[in-house]
Amino acid sequence: MSELAAVLFDMDGTLVDTEVLWWETTEEVADRLGHRIGPADAPEVVGRAVADTAAHLVRVTGRAQAAAVADELTEGFFRRVEAGAPVRPGAQRLLTALEAQGVPFALVSASPRVVVDQVVGGALAHVPFAFTLSADDTARTKPHPDPYRTAAGRLGLDPGRCVAVEDSPDGAASAEAAGCPVLVVPSLLEVPASEARTFAASLEEVTPELLRGLRRTAG
Repeated sequence: MSELAAVLFDMDGTLVDTEVLWWETTEEVADRLGHRIGPADAPEVVGRAVADTAAHLVRVTGRAQAAAVADELTEGFFRRVEAGAPVRPGAQRLLTALEAQGVPFALVSASPRVVVDQVVGGALAHVPFAFTLSADDTARTKPHPDPYRTAAGRLGLDPGRCVAVEDSPDGAASAEAAGCPVLVVPSLLEVPASEARTFAASLEEVTPELLRGLRRTAG
């Protein structure tokens, strides 16, 4: 059985069911700006960093300043996450199995640090992440490769030895660009296929053994 060096997990929509909370937050802010968001806005909302979504809302409405919109999005999202972020089906079982087998894992998120800390201190309390990365911790966040390259570097590993688990097109693009084999468990948006990506319908069907197979295929 091949070594599984490490697993790098996305947070929103992958380990916790927060993509819906982020959509609701964006909907609320967009309504205030006079814009009703719909399917055409989804690529600029789902899996995107706060700054990206704020810039999109400013572009489509021509109102407010991006920094002010970003602050409002962060505050609204934090408020919803604070009220409760359900763990995705199968997530706790997979994390427990990895811990039992001594496989290190980290959290690599495009959410602001304040939101990551709230989730890790709440819904994901007592999960032994090696560390957590937020959008505030790299010069560029997803879809750029910086987050996954940085995470692999912190573990002292080549990205090709770290399996990334993602749910969104931008997240999968980030991990793939960094050189990670990627397991995609889609949530709100369809994720395009590629040679570096393997798909699962739910984390309930994912095991450490499946992740080891991904590393062999990619390597």
